[in-house]
Amino acid sequence: MSSEDRPALVGAVDQELRNLVSRSVLFHQAVADRLGLNVLDLNCLGALVVRGSMAAGQLASENGVTTGAITGVIDRLEAAGHVRRDKDPKDRRRVLVTPLANVEARIFPLFESLGESLAELCSRYTDEELRTVLGFMRTAAPITFEEAVKLRAEAPPKGARRAAPRSAAPQR
Repeated sequence: MSSEDRPALVGAVDQELRNLVSRSVLFHQAVADRLGLNVLDLNCLGALVVRGSMAAGQLASENGVTTGAITGVIDRLEAAGHVRRDKDPKDRRRVLVTPLANVEARIFPLFESLGESLAELCSRYTDEELRTVLGFMRTAAPITFEEAVKLRAEAPPKGARRAAPRSAAPQR
């Protein structure tokens, strides 16, 4: 590849990543709608399902939100029957958020078709190509997270309002 082609290639990667992220957001919104949640609630629930119980502060940190915001998330997830609050046996001042046993059975089927399609897509690539893609994604994800945290920390432009998270499924 010539050095003149590299900026175009990097630009194409950037554009396709934006497209992938945009469509991923749409997919996660559809899943959240099915569960009567908003996307932040779904992200937090997903973190709990994958990692298990965690302190509310850790859940807030992993999702780039304040502890005040995470309290509302936990309230909504608890009201929807997805999690419970437990006292931390090591520090009774802390609350652990625990996903309920049946939550995976409600969530996983919504991702099953996507998982099958992505497995089929992966079958088209060599192991080495997949390692390259995986390395790129593992490097890009923390960069994107840090940028989101930076944006949240900045004051919004004068006159702009932050969107309030939806706490219920859309009215039908």
